[in-house]
Amino acid sequence: MGERQRGPAEAPNLGEPAVPRPAASVVLLRRGGEHAERSLEVLLLKRTENANFMPGVWVFPGGSVDPEDGDSEAGYRACAVRELAEEAAIELPAEEELILFSRWITPEVVSRRFDAWFFLALAPAHSPPQPDGVETVEAGWFEPKAALAAQAAGDLALAFPTVKQLESLLPFKTSMEAIEAHRNREVQPILPKVIGTPDEHRVVLPGDSDYPS
Repeated sequence: MGERQRGPAEAPNLGEPAVPRPAASVVLLRRGGEHAERSLEVLLLKRTENANFMPGVWVFPGGSVDPEDGDSEAGYRACAVRELAEEAAIELPAEEELILFSRWITPEVVSRRFDAWFFLALAPAHSPPQPDGVETVEAGWFEPKAALAAQAAGDLALAFPTVKQLESLLPFKTSMEAIEAHRNREVQPILPKVIGTPDEHRVVLPGDSDYPS
C-alpha cells in the first residue's frame, strides 16, 4: 500500500518540536454475549476526508483531553469515554472497566503532536456503533488480522500506532483473553522516531537497534 493521504496538521515540523497534546482513545472490544467464543473484534471508525489530521484514516474512537475531563489518568479516562460517546454513540456504563493498553507520543517531526493514552474496554451488549457524520463517517467491527490484511491490500488506511496495536492483539483468541492479559500490566510511553532522508525514511521504535539515543 502506498503512502496514505496526509492532512495539513501532519505537515513536517522544521523548528522546535511541538508540545504533545493530551489525548485518549478507547480500543473497544466486542463483547462475546451469547457467542462467548466469538473471535476478538475491535471497533474502528473512519475519519472524514476533510479532517486536518489523518483524513480518511480508520482509527480507534478518541480525541484531545478537555479541561473539564480533569487531570492525571482520570482525565484521560474521562476523555476516552466521552469521545466514544461523541464519535460512535456508544455509552460505557460508569462501572465498565477501562484498562490502560498503550501510550503513544507523536514523533517530533510532525507539526501537531499528541500524547495519546489507549484504553481497552468491552462494548456494552447490543450497542451498534453510529458514526457522528462529522468527524467520523463509517464504523465497523474488525478482527485485527482482517483489518491488517485490508490495510496491506490498500482497502483500509491505518496509522502506524493503530497497526502496531492491532498486531499486539493478534495472539488473543477472544476479547476476554486480551482484557485479562493486560490487567495490571506496566505501560511505557512509546515515542517513534523517523530516521533517514525526506525521500527515504522509516519509523523506528524504542528497542530497535537503530533507535536514536
